[in-house]
Amino acid sequence: MDWNPLLSRIRPGLSRPHPASEARTDFQRDFDRIVFSSAFRRLQDKTQVFPLSQSDYIRTRLTHSLEVSSVGRSLGTMVGDCVIRRHNLKDLYPQDFGAVVAAACLAHDIGNPPFGHAGEDAIRLWFATSATGQTALEALPKSQRQDFLRFEGNAQGFRIITRLQSPDNRGGMQLTCALLGAFTKYPRAAWLSVPAPPGVAFHKFGFYQDDRDLFAEVAGQLGLDQIAPDAWRRHPLAWLVEAADDICYRIIDVEDAFRLQQLRFEEVRTLLLPLTGAAEQAERKMAHLTRPRERIEYLRAKAIGAIIDQAHQCFMDHEDAILAGNFSGELLDEIPAAAAMQALKECGETRIYISRPVVEVEAAGFEVLGGLLEAFVTTVNDIADRGLAASSKSRMLIHLIPEQFIGPGRCPVADRYRRLLSITDFVSGMTDSYAVSLFKKLTGISLPTG
Repeated sequence: MDWNPLLSRIRPGLSRPHPASEARTDFQRDFDRIVFSSAFRRLQDKTQVFPLSQSDYIRTRLTHSLEVSSVGRSLGTMVGDCVIRRHNLKDLYPQDFGAVVAAACLAHDIGNPPFGHAGEDAIRLWFATSATGQTALEALPKSQRQDFLRFEGNAQGFRIITRLQSPDNRGGMQLTCALLGAFTKYPRAAWLSVPAPPGVAFHKFGFYQDDRDLFAEVAGQLGLDQIAPDAWRRHPLAWLVEAADDICYRIIDVEDAFRLQQLRFEEVRTLLLPLTGAAEQAERKMAHLTRPRERIEYLRAKAIGAIIDQAHQCFMDHEDAILAGNFSGELLDEIPAAAAMQALKECGETRIYISRPVVEVEAAGFEVLGGLLEAFVTTVNDIADRGLAASSKSRMLIHLIPEQFIGPGRCPVADRYRRLLSITDFVSGMTDSYAVSLFKKLTGISLPTG
């Protein structure tokens, strides 16, 4: 792979790039389009770790995405500076790399359904175990069935930014190919006709069958190597997006857990202090801070800064292997502080993500999303199959689905695969609060008020 095409400014759906502007680059335009999109705005009411938290301090998906973007900009700019000097690139600037990574990080969770990763599991489980879900998938080929049985927020995110947001445009938001490549951490389809290639880039999938052709077009513009049917090499900057996300969620989740009194000060101090790279200096600084909260905030900031430096250096150490497609691990597994970062990950898995408040609300999410899918998949299939003979309930519920998801006149499409996609688009795009509110109304738990 070559850096010049990897930073392509071509936008799917547009015949030529925007005229060059000194005030705003193409990659800065990408960032701005994401910030002003309704899909990004809805992240303010989607859970990060602690679902529907009443604390105004604890992160939502929106604040998490902003923090990841900030880390990603630093990583991208640092890597860009080194890459440009190493390869003597004439028409690229460090800020170009930083802007691409920042924008990709900003959008990295835009496809997450309500209730976080538990929401992904809930959608998969409903299609796999409910009678309605199983019946709906029966007539589909395996390649299409896997899009639902392995429902993936990353693939949904690609669909949102290239199709659902600004649906009248080919290419949706019409973001640059560089951004779309960096965004796609898993450049493969859900179902492959051959064994999946090894490596972290292929553990999940990044686009649905319905969006496969568009990703293939993007990959061609970027010069990504196709290594199997429906599978390509990962864009090098996707490693930085992944690292920025991991840095933020591992370090910041323990800070949030401390604020919610799920971890004690000494536990968090023990986890974060080794990451700073200067424990004695950090101890001296903390001695001048009077409140435990400020001490943890200081350690968090120092830890993030130190790990950014290590991740940047790790990328440059492995740049040749990354460009050749021979790097298959995660950057944070190769840095000097890998063991300390792993300790944070294990703390999250054993102490934070299974805490009672998290589990209680995520368990409710299974009921909410399962109930919504049951209602709306039944509705669109009933109307598509029976027309005017559909049940009165279906003819009523169809009016709760926006026309964007089923077409003009709320007439479901004949294609069963796209019909199911329209409902997963609708349900997965809901905020936590809207999903809960709509579920309560559909089940009679609460009624609309005037």
